[in-house]
Amino acid sequence: MFLKTLSGRFLLLTVLFVMLAEILIFVPSVARFREDYILSRLERAQIASLALLASDGMIDEALERELLSNAEVFNVVLRRDEVRQLVLSSPMPAPVYRTFDLRKPSAWALIRDAASCLLDPQNRVIRVIGDPVKQAGLLIEATMETAPLRSAMIAYGLRILGLSAVISILTAFLLFLAVQRLLVWPIRRVVRHMSAYAEAPEDVRRFIEPQANVIELREAELALQSMQQQLTGALRQKERLAQLGAAVAKISHDLRNILTTAQLFADRLENSADPAVARAAPKLLASISRAISLCETSLAFGKAEEPPPTLSRFMLAELVRDVVESERLAAAEARIDFVCDVQANLSIRADQEQLHRVLVNLVRNARQAIAATGEPGTIEVAAGEAEEGWWLRVGDTGPGLPQRTVEHLFEPFQGSVRKGGSGLGLAIAAELVRGHGGRLELVRTGPDGTEFMIHLPQQLRPGRAAAAAAG
Repeated sequence: MFLKTLSGRFLLLTVLFVMLAEILIFVPSVARFREDYILSRLERAQIASLALLASDGMIDEALERELLSNAEVFNVVLRRDEVRQLVLSSPMPAPVYRTFDLRKPSAWALIRDAASCLLDPQNRVIRVIGDPVKQAGLLIEATMETAPLRSAMIAYGLRILGLSAVISILTAFLLFLAVQRLLVWPIRRVVRHMSAYAEAPEDVRRFIEPQANVIELREAELALQSMQQQLTGALRQKERLAQLGAAVAKISHDLRNILTTAQLFADRLENSADPAVARAAPKLLASISRAISLCETSLAFGKAEEPPPTLSRFMLAELVRDVVESERLAAAEARIDFVCDVQANLSIRADQEQLHRVLVNLVRNARQAIAATGEPGTIEVAAGEAEEGWWLRVGDTGPGLPQRTVEHLFEPFQGSVRKGGSGLGLAIAAELVRGHGGRLELVRTGPDGTEFMIHLPQQLRPGRAAAAAAG
């Protein structure tokens, strides 16, 4: 269980890495110890040879054996010049196995020879060659056994490994404490704040206050704080939408009854003797029917969702003409020209009522934007068919949209431009278009006008098609 924690794994990795570093140091250290060991024996052998030189070669056999025993060698050759040599010798237990020249050895040669000595358990007799101390000759040679050398190397290696283990454990423990203080505790603090916030996301007192001194951890705390603020705001907005849905459902119930009564009285207007009233009566009845239909579906809207579209084939030009004529009547006092560029024989497969609502939202927004300037303008509605589906374009020559509106254009209660507007029109339009499997996008906006584009596929996407069929 401990090794599954961040600190436990860090502790284990620290021990392994420190041991690995010590092993990389251990190999050249043992090679250097072997070299120093042999050089110290050569130095002793040189001292023994100088004793022989001081006595002019006249020493007894017992003293010679004592000198060689103290030097831990079998024989010594000291070459002081090209002619003269001083030699100490004693019987050797075995022939010379190998000769090692330590005058200018390479690092690789020292490591290789040290490894061969450690891996060879047999006691060998070797000859070693080195430079005399204090330049007391050209070279010095000696023969010695490898068993004492190997034993000394093993003892030195065990001391190095033991010291490495102590250093590794101490270093890992200190790093473990550092990681606990600098990383683990701050991470646990973030986790505790996340758990506490999950219990009551609406409580702003549960927001985390960044305290970490480590840059990365502080950035994580700041990101968590920002996420908590955004999520709490979104939850509050969802709650307001739910409350609004309940209120709209209640209002729609009563409004539907009122509109039904108005529809009964409006039916009589068709029989009016006034020609103007008779012509206006069908449009009034159609508007009241749409209002009743909208009230009947307001419960779904109050839940922040729209019913799936009911697809049917119809002529798009008639729908666009109906929307344009209604908005032209509303803009009677404004100097606005309406241009309709839709072929009379263009048929489209969509939900007629929902598409009517989308176009009304777009055209009405354009009309209100131009009327607010007090200047003349033009609103154009165009449509066509492409390989991937149908497209509808609604453009105007109005003043364009503010930047703050563009950033939240299709968000409920965020994208309103007109004072007193709810900011729901474009959000509803975008949701209705998405229900058809299409998309509503802002093509351009600026001082020369605004243009929206509606893309509708010829077939619903699988998820939408199933929802439409169920509807």
